[in-house]
Amino acid sequence: MDRPSKVLITGGHEAGGLSAFAEALSEGFRQIGIPSEVISPRDIWSRWRELRSQAVLKILSTTAVFAAPFARRTICVAHGFPYPDLQGWGKVFGFIGSYKLANAFEQVRFVSVSDYLAVHLKRVYNVRVDAVIRNPVLPVFEEAFDHTAQTRNLITYVGRLVPSKGLDRLLPAIGDLVDETPQLRAWVVGDGESRRALENTLCCNPGIEFKGSLSPGEVRSCLRETRVFVSGNPVEPLGIAYLEALTQGCVVAMPACGGGLEIAPDLVGGQIQLLPISLRRHEVLSVLRRSLSVTARPRALPNHNVKAVASAYLRADARRIGSKCSGHEETV
Repeated sequence: MDRPSKVLITGGHEAGGLSAFAEALSEGFRQIGIPSEVISPRDIWSRWRELRSQAVLKILSTTAVFAAPFARRTICVAHGFPYPDLQGWGKVFGFIGSYKLANAFEQVRFVSVSDYLAVHLKRVYNVRVDAVIRNPVLPVFEEAFDHTAQTRNLITYVGRLVPSKGLDRLLPAIGDLVDETPQLRAWVVGDGESRRALENTLCCNPGIEFKGSLSPGEVRSCLRETRVFVSGNPVEPLGIAYLEALTQGCVVAMPACGGGLEIAPDLVGGQIQLLPISLRRHEVLSVLRRSLSVTARPRALPNHNVKAVASAYLRADARRIGSKCSGHEETV
C-alpha cells in the first residue's frame, strides 16, 4: 500500500502541548504533500467514512483511542500517562484501558513521544510501544534571528495552568528571584483551571504577570526576550515548550526527571539546568540564580522538524502495513 491520500489527526486543548503537536504534525504532512486535518477527539465519530477508509491515515491521541477498534490504518499516540492523585483512578483505568485496547488490534500501531514514557508504559502497565517518535516544533520557531540584539529580561513559563505542571511550587522561588534581580520580570503564559489560584497567591508581586494564552508567534516573541524558561512537571513526557525555548536561545530550567532530559543531553549543566525533583524553594532559587549566569544561544533541533517527524509517522505506518515489530524502536 502506498502513502495515504489524507491524514486525520486528533488534537486536544486549545492551549497546550497536544494542540501544538497536532498543528505541527499537520504542517509536516502538508510539507510532504499529503493533505491533513486536525479535529477534536469528540468529532472522530462523525467522520465514520474516513475512519473506515484504508486510504486515510488516522493519528489518534489518547482520548480518541477508543475509536481504534473501528478504524483502519491507525496510529495511536501516547503523550503521557494519567495521575491517580490528580485525576482519580477512574481516569487512570480509562487511559490504560485505551492503551491496552490499541495493543489488542493487529492493524493498530502504538507510538510514544519519548523513551522515558515508553519505558514506564512497558514496566508499569505492560503496554507495548511499537515506536518512539518525538514531538515536532512549528516552523515559526525555526526562523533565524539575531539573538545578540535581543534584550532578555524575562523568566518565563509557557503551558497549561493545571496542578500537574508544578507551577505553584516554582512561583515562590521565581518571586524571590524577581525581587532580588533588577530589571528581571516573570511572565506566565497559558491558561487553565489553576490560573485564579496561582494569581491569588501572587497578587502582591507586580514583577510576575499572567499573560493568558498567546499565539505561536507571540510565544516566540516572548521567548526571544526570555533569559530563563522554567518548568515544574517532574514526569513531563517530553515537553514541546522545552523545544521551543531552546530554539529561541533560552536557558531551560527543568526538573531532573522526565522525557525532557532526552532532548539535548549534551546541554545538561549548561543551557539546560536541572531543578531538584522536590522543588524546595531555596533549592529552586539556587538553580535559577545559576541559570541567569549561563550564556545561551538558539539551538537547531533538526530531528524535531515537522517534515522529519511526519516522515517518521509514515515509516511507522509502512511497517504496520508490512509486519509487526517486537519491542519499541526509536524513529525520531
